[in-house]
Amino acid sequence: MNYINRLIVKLTFVVVSVMLSFFVLSATSNANGEHAELIKKFEQKLNFEIISVEDSNVPGLLQINTTTGIFYSSENGEYFLSGRVYRVGDEIVDETGAALQKYRLEGIERFKDSAIEFKSEKEKYVINVFTDATCGFCRKFHNEMDILNDLGITVRYLAFPRQGINSQVYRDAVSIWCSENPQEAMTKAKAGGKVASKSCENEVADQYNFGKAIGVNGTPNIIMPDGTIIPGYQPAQTLLLAIKAAQKA
Repeated sequence: MNYINRLIVKLTFVVVSVMLSFFVLSATSNANGEHAELIKKFEQKLNFEIISVEDSNVPGLLQINTTTGIFYSSENGEYFLSGRVYRVGDEIVDETGAALQKYRLEGIERFKDSAIEFKSEKEKYVINVFTDATCGFCRKFHNEMDILNDLGITVRYLAFPRQGINSQVYRDAVSIWCSENPQEAMTKAKAGGKVASKSCENEVADQYNFGKAIGVNGTPNIIMPDGTIIPGYQPAQTLLLAIKAAQKA
């Protein structure tokens, strides 16, 4: 293939990629545009941000994806529901749980580049872990990082300062994320060391708020590859078994 043909192929790929991105964004925008009045009403009266509105698997119910979780609404916006929806067939299916799994995975993808990653050279699985460097069980989990990596598990840390935004724990998390070597800073902090104060553009607050939106209320909280969530510390071998079991489910 000569240079001109290669250039045409590359340009075609770029154009198609841009068009696909435009169509995806347009679809989301149009979906939210259809429900603009409903979104405005709920945001004013319920005081939270709506990320998107989509049809749920329940006829007549809309799924409202917000910064504080998933809710449901009648199509006319007259009724607003909080709770889990189950579908009863040959088996009982947790529809809200399935939606949350998708919601978690889509949200976590946003933080892929700002997570602090401890990559396995034998990578088979990737887990995302909400962490706080002052948390005892987070430190215990981190002490098994070599074991986790040897088992083929890559760990991506997301910030969840348990004392909230603007606390000292939050400022310490910012210093870790803004360090020249965040992996070293995380390891030092979890060993009880002091990390030099740093500031930069960061997504620590965004990660924390997203954690709250998907139900994280402590650390460590582990988001599995399928989007399910495991609260609390898990030994490396136990975690590996849980990952494999989730894949078979």
